Amino acid sequence: MKNVDFIAQTLEKAGVKWVFGVPSGPVLPLINALEKTSIAYVLTANETSAGFMATAIGSLTGIPGVCLSTLGPGATNLATGVGCAWLDGAPVIAITCNVPTPWLERRIQMRIDHHALYAPITKASLGLRADNVAASLAQALATACAEPPGPVHLDLPEDVGNAEPVISTSTTPAGMKETKGVTEAVAVVTSALAKSRRPLLMTGLGFTRSAATDALLAFAERQHIPFISTMHAKGWLPETHPNWAGVLGRARRTNVQRFINEADLVIAVGYDPIEINYEEWVGDTPIIHIATEMADVDSSAHMLFNAASDMDAVVRSIAELPAATNDWSTEAWAIHRAELDRALRPETAGLSAHRVLDALRERLPADGVLAYDVGAHTHQIATQWRTDFPRTCISTNGWSSMGYGIPGAIAAKLVHPDKAVVGVVGDGCFQMTVGELNVARRLNLHLPIIVLNDGWLGLIKLKQQGKGFGLDGAFLGNPPTSPPDYFGVPCRAVTDEASLQDALEWGMGLDGPSVIEVFIDPESYTSTVYD
Repeated sequence: MKNVDFIAQTLEKAGVKWVFGVPSGPVLPLINALEKTSIAYVLTANETSAGFMATAIGSLTGIPGVCLSTLGPGATNLATGVGCAWLDGAPVIAITCNVPTPWLERRIQMRIDHHALYAPITKASLGLRADNVAASLAQALATACAEPPGPVHLDLPEDVGNAEPVISTSTTPAGMKETKGVTEAVAVVTSALAKSRRPLLMTGLGFTRSAATDALLAFAERQHIPFISTMHAKGWLPETHPNWAGVLGRARRTNVQRFINEADLVIAVGYDPIEINYEEWVGDTPIIHIATEMADVDSSAHMLFNAASDMDAVVRSIAELPAATNDWSTEAWAIHRAELDRALRPETAGLSAHRVLDALRERLPADGVLAYDVGAHTHQIATQWRTDFPRTCISTNGWSSMGYGIPGAIAAKLVHPDKAVVGVVGDGCFQMTVGELNVARRLNLHLPIIVLNDGWLGLIKLKQQGKGFGLDGAFLGNPPTSPPDYFGVPCRAVTDEASLQDALEWGMGLDGPSVIEVFIDPESYTSTVYD
C-alpha cells in the first residue's frame, strides 16, 4: 500500500463518493488509487468548477466534497472554487499535488507556495509528509465538518504519495468553540418578547445546519411572528407559510425592507453576516443573535445577545415559551406578500426572467432542485422562487462568484439522481462554464440548463446605470442565434411564451442534458433588482 491508496480508502470510509478535478502527472497516482475504491473521479473542464462541485456536494450532504488539482496553475484555478466553500460554509477537502519534497522550496517550473495561497480561504492548510498522512487526513476531515464547516487544504508532494503509509491511531481533533449556556439566550428572548410589539424572525446560512427547523417554525407560529430569510436559508422554513415575508436584500428589496422597518426586535437564528452585514439592514433595532458563532458587527449594532451558543438547544427551548402578545396583523402580512408578488412581475415588451421562472416553477416538482448562478437573475430567483424544502434552491452568496450555476447543478444531480434538477444561469455565467456541459454529457445526467440571454452582464449594467456611469464592460454583444448543440448537448432557442413551454417540456423529458437558451428583454430586471 502507498499513501495515495491510504488516502483513497480513508475518503471512501468517510462517505466520499466523488472527487472532482483535472489530472496532471503528479495527480495520476492518486487517481489510480481512487480507481480501486467506490469513489468516482469526475473530470471537469476547469479546476474552478471542481471546487464549486465539491462545495455543492458538501453543502447538500454534510460530507466533505473533495476536489483535486496539480500544482501551480491547477492550484490557483482550484482556489476560486475553494473560496466558495470558505465563505459559504461548506465542508470540503481540497488536495493539491506537488513536486517531490526536496524541491518544495526551490523556484522551479509551476511551483508556488500553496500554503500561502490557501491560508486565507481555508480552515487549515496542511502539508503532507511521509510520517503524518494518517494524522493529517483525520484532522482535515474533522476540521472540515466542525462548526462552522469549511474547506481544508492538503498539499501532497509526489514522493509522499508514493511512500508507504505510517499508520497512527492518534488524531488531532477539530477545535470546538466555547459556547454560552442556553439559559442566558432563552432569558434574553423571553424578556425581549414581553416588551416587543412587532418581533421579526430572521434565518440565515447557519440555520441550514440546524436539526431544529420544526421547533423554530413552531416558535414563529406560537408567538405570531413573521419570518424572513437570506438566500441560503430558503426553504428551511416553508415559503408558502402565511408567516413568510420575503428574502433579505434581493429583488424588490425596498418592499421587504419596508416590512423589516416595522419591526422593533429582530430574532436572528443562524444568521451569518457574511451574506449581508447587520448594519446594512437593521438600523438601531435590537438584535438577538442565536448562532454557533458570534456575529462580527460594529458598535452601531444594538445587540441584546451576541455569543456563540448551542443554536438548536436554544431554538428548542424558546419553542416551549408561552405565547406573548404583539401587534402584528396576519392580514397585513398577506397584503405585503401580494404587493411583493405584483412588484416582482412588471409588464415587459418581451420575455422576462420572472415569466421564465414562473413557467419553470409550475413544471418542477415541489422537491425538485434549482441551482442558479450569480447575476441579476440571482436577485430575481432569490425573492420570486418559492420552496418549502431545504437544499432545493442552491447558490453561492458569501462568495458570490460567477460560474457556480452549472457545476452546482451537476453536483446536485449526482447527489439526487432520482430528483428533477435544473440549472439557471445568465449568459455571462454561461460563457465562463459552458465547457462543463461536457461533464453532464459524459455522465449522461438528465439535467436541463436554462440560459437567460439578454446580451449583457445584467447586474453590472444595473449598477452602472444606478451610479450614472457609462456601460463599458457590461455589453456581451447582440445575442446570436442558438446553435443546435453545445459540445453535443442539444439546445433549443426560446423567444416567446409558446416556445418556452415547448422547450421546458422537451428539456425535462430528455434522458440526458439539454440547454434551453431563453432570449429575454434586456430591461426585464430594471424595476425589480434594485428597487
